[in-house]
Amino acid sequence: MPRTATPARRKLPNQVRIIGGQWKRTPLPVADRPGLRPTPDRVRETLFNWLGQDLTGWRCVDAFAGTGALGLEAASRGAADVLLVETEGALADQLRALARKLDARNVRVQRGNALAVLAGLPPGGADLVFLDPPFDAGLFDKALSAARPALAEEGFVYLEAPSAWDAQALAAHRLELVRHLKAGAVHGHLLRPVA
Repeated sequence: MPRTATPARRKLPNQVRIIGGQWKRTPLPVADRPGLRPTPDRVRETLFNWLGQDLTGWRCVDAFAGTGALGLEAASRGAADVLLVETEGALADQLRALARKLDARNVRVQRGNALAVLAGLPPGGADLVFLDPPFDAGLFDKALSAARPALAEEGFVYLEAPSAWDAQALAAHRLELVRHLKAGAVHGHLLRPVA
């Protein structure tokens, strides 16, 4: 009688790396937390190709920072100001320690609720907002609604979700799709504001 193999449990990497800019190849630790799902290297590489490699002077918000991979990638590529928002204290502390280690003067870490922090940002004050909430938390619409007023006229939102967003769903937030990718179970959307 043949033996059946036990299905392998999906193992998260215990680190990811910054893939470009001044901190290229710097490892970022990935804590073993439910819902923590770092944006894969391949997806980040594509995203920053879309944006252009040089983000000098950009003001960025990584609203559900987790490992900080998206925001730190932007900071590594010259962003002037990067706000990493993380609700969990241990992860926020880890991000602060990493920013100190990198001497990242362009990076600020704020522990708090991403939706509340986004809602409190000055209107038009962000050139790029990263939205990568836990997929099972039902926060996508709320996050887009909170991020939209903070977005500069020529700014971008990067939304990571388990399914593709169509034009009608995005139009409800006065956003339109610029680029889309699918990598495994992840859909990445680069969005921009519409008047």
